[in-house]
Amino acid sequence: MTDAPRIDATLVRRLLTTQFPQWADLPVTPVATQGMDNATFRLGDHMSVRLPRYRRWVGQVEREQRWLPRLAPHLPLTVSTPLAEGQPDEHYPFPWSIYRWLDGHALDPDRLPDPLRAARDLAEFIAALQAIDTTDAPGPQWSNSYRGAAIDAPVDSVAAKDRVLPKIEALRDTVDTDAIMSVWEAALSAPAWDRPPVWLHGDLAPGNLLFTDDRLSAVIDFGTVAVGDPACDITCVWMFRDPAARDLLRQQLNVDPATWTRARGWTLAANLPVPQDPFYTNRPDRTKRSLSILDDLIADTLP
Repeated sequence: MTDAPRIDATLVRRLLTTQFPQWADLPVTPVATQGMDNATFRLGDHMSVRLPRYRRWVGQVEREQRWLPRLAPHLPLTVSTPLAEGQPDEHYPFPWSIYRWLDGHALDPDRLPDPLRAARDLAEFIAALQAIDTTDAPGPQWSNSYRGAAIDAPVDSVAAKDRVLPKIEALRDTVDTDAIMSVWEAALSAPAWDRPPVWLHGDLAPGNLLFTDDRLSAVIDFGTVAVGDPACDITCVWMFRDPAARDLLRQQLNVDPATWTRARGWTLAANLPVPQDPFYTNRPDRTKRSLSILDDLIADTLP
């Protein structure tokens, strides 16, 4: 079986009943905004359940269970705490996890009360993550979508050439594809990361950054965590609509020109709003935001 069966509250309760009966009577509620790779449910008031939708992401369960407890003490922001690991059974074919629930609301790039403070806090988190010892850490691999790999590596990542080029072509009537190609080609031509690999979260997207009291308080969804080239984490810079916040984050992390250029390429690859992609067709706001990010990437390459 490649994909999981329908994942709903009934399935979650069945899994809890057979594997964790002490929690089986708690309310099970799907979270309002679901991810593409995993289904998430709130369990009672203080826990959450997270289940991979596809076989490709099964390795994320083991990575979070193993590495989150080791990374957490070194980080300045709260991260998810694994409480239990569920096993496959006749109803669901993959391992799954129970975590402590974290309160907060996801980052909204258009409504940040203090973008500079948010950029500073995020830079502090990334710097602390990069400084953690990488002994025995997981590298780029299929189940983390090859986060940390070289941007031109011949692997099945979001930046794979056979994915990126058709998407650019599909946008020919929407954006300046010549300018987009310039950003992309510069990223491919930039010198590769030639220092020891560092830890990276792998998906510092707005939905994985939680705010409480208007301040960044937690980072969630470490399924793509890996060690490698930090460029794919630097993509978070372009979440910020305020250029001053982008500049501050770059300065705080002391990002060298080559890594900055590769990060632009990763950001471009992840923000090509192909019209037929359900990720965009179901959410017009995502298309608008991605097009805005593409404009920022192009502007960043201009003298």
